[in-house]
Amino acid sequence: MILSGIFIFFGLALLFVKLPSHWQLRLLGHPLLVDLAVAIFTLAVHWGTFTGIMAATVAGLLTSAATGLARRACGFTRGAEYVPGWFT
Repeated sequence: MILSGIFIFFGLALLFVKLPSHWQLRLLGHPLLVDLAVAIFTLAVHWGTFTGIMAATVAGLLTSAATGLARRACGFTRGAEYVPGWFT
């Protein structure tokens, strides 16, 4: 279950990395919406079994942690304002 959740998280993270940088920063500017969208999407896709729900829950929790870390590390945009992170 945990390993499945990690695989789901890495799949979603790879999709996020493929986005253009301005979309990444814009999404990181709305962390609650990103977390809710990922959690709802993964739960809807993996609904039906206990292991599917647990894997989706692990993926949602990892996404929430990664969103917070990415905001601090890379920065984000809030409207037209760019808030720099540790590496920028």
